[in-house]
Amino acid sequence: MKQLCIAVAAIAVALGAAQASEKKYGPGVTDTEIRIGNVVPYSGPASAYGVRGSAIVDYFKKINEKGGINGRKINIISLDDAYSPPKAVEQTRKLVENENVLAVYGSVGTPSNSAVHKYLNSKKVPQMFVATGASKWNDPKHYPWTTAMLPLYDMEAKIYANYVLKNKPDGKVAIIYQNDDFGKDYVRGFREGLGDKAKSMIALELPYEITSATVDAEVVRMKASGANILFVVATPKFAAQVIKRVHELDWKPLQMVVSVSASIGGVLKPAGVKASQGVITAVALKEPDDPQWANDQDMKDYKAFMTSIGQAGMIDDSNAVQGYMAAVLLERVLRRAGDNLTRENLRDIAASMNEENVPMVLPKLTLHTSPDNYSLYNALYLQRFEGDRYNLFEGPISEKQGH
Repeated sequence: MKQLCIAVAAIAVALGAAQASEKKYGPGVTDTEIRIGNVVPYSGPASAYGVRGSAIVDYFKKINEKGGINGRKINIISLDDAYSPPKAVEQTRKLVENENVLAVYGSVGTPSNSAVHKYLNSKKVPQMFVATGASKWNDPKHYPWTTAMLPLYDMEAKIYANYVLKNKPDGKVAIIYQNDDFGKDYVRGFREGLGDKAKSMIALELPYEITSATVDAEVVRMKASGANILFVVATPKFAAQVIKRVHELDWKPLQMVVSVSASIGGVLKPAGVKASQGVITAVALKEPDDPQWANDQDMKDYKAFMTSIGQAGMIDDSNAVQGYMAAVLLERVLRRAGDNLTRENLRDIAASMNEENVPMVLPKLTLHTSPDNYSLYNALYLQRFEGDRYNLFEGPISEKQGH
């Protein structure tokens, strides 16, 4: 009997040891903590995006108050880069080399993420679900550690181009775009979407620098080009300037504004609600002020969250919605990882997403990735600003469908 008890005890010890050995930890992980970093422009010319970062931070404060994930508190270390690539490099290196984070998650902006793209991949640090949709993020062969959060810009641009071909096939287009990878990606996708008609339909393409004070002069030139379609590829500050100036000039083109800068609170209200009438944008997420979601539980949860963190005034800002959704997605990733909290496992999870019913994501859109395709979205809706809110009018549509 004594020998049997000893044997049982030995088995129990062995099982306990085996279970303990199943825990796999990368940098920044202990039995009580997971350290995740991100870099966000809380200041500077793109500071309107700052609410994305603060939403992620505050979301996990709420998670931690409830005990964290599998008993671990999630420590989000969010640093300001002022939308400056050199500063982004400095802050990202700090996160990896000083703060020892497991992963960099949800960092904002094409220029900033581009500046650390090679660095993070060479260090084999997950650059997870960056808040940008540049096509370069979908390159699993060369950059397997990087995935994008937003619909890819070239895909979105092709949807706009198809809409133009369907509704204004004889129109003339003026494009204003930020002179970097972000802007050029959209322009390239739009041209590809127009196909053979790009040469005859595009009347003018005007770049601007992120360091510019205003783009008023560019808007005057675009009106003078005779264009009756305006494609605005700009960050929030400049998108608001364009919309406002178009209205002041009594120019009435069909206006399409890229999704990353179509926020009601961050762009359209600053530009002027009257000036923003008729603006069209692509969308993947629910608009908080759309009455069709009034009784939607996900919307109620989002609004309750924003109110609880003292940000009720930012509820209708699409950047806040995106930050909230990004936080929910990170929570799902970490729960799925369980006790296998290594950089390699997070990379593999990011490359094998199949997420349905993600809070704030529009119906019929599934977030899906695979090892050879890191693009989360393959379709979007179109919406038009009317009165004081957007109205969905077409979708879901893919870049290949057109309509």
